[in-house]
Amino acid sequence: MTLKNREPVQLETLSIQGNNIQYFILPDSLPLDTLLVDVEPKVKSKKREAVAGRGRGQGRGRGRGQGRGRGRGRGRGRGGPRR
Repeated sequence: MTLKNREPVQLETLSIQGNNIQYFILPDSLPLDTLLVDVEPKVKSKKREAVAGRGRGQGRGRGRGQGRGRGRGRGRGRGGPRR
């Protein structure tokens, strides 16, 4: 490995963090045919049509003023008018 304005250093392994690498040169003795393999992209399955009322959180509107969390909540929190 050669750092900028430094002497070359021989390394067996190397861990790199960040994105400051500008280029790298591989040795000719490296068998790229066996190391670099073309991987076909995975085919995404088509989504099934949504059926109303099936599963959790589907098929029912929230209406007005309701949150998306669990339950309805207790009380009004701080600063609200008393009931």
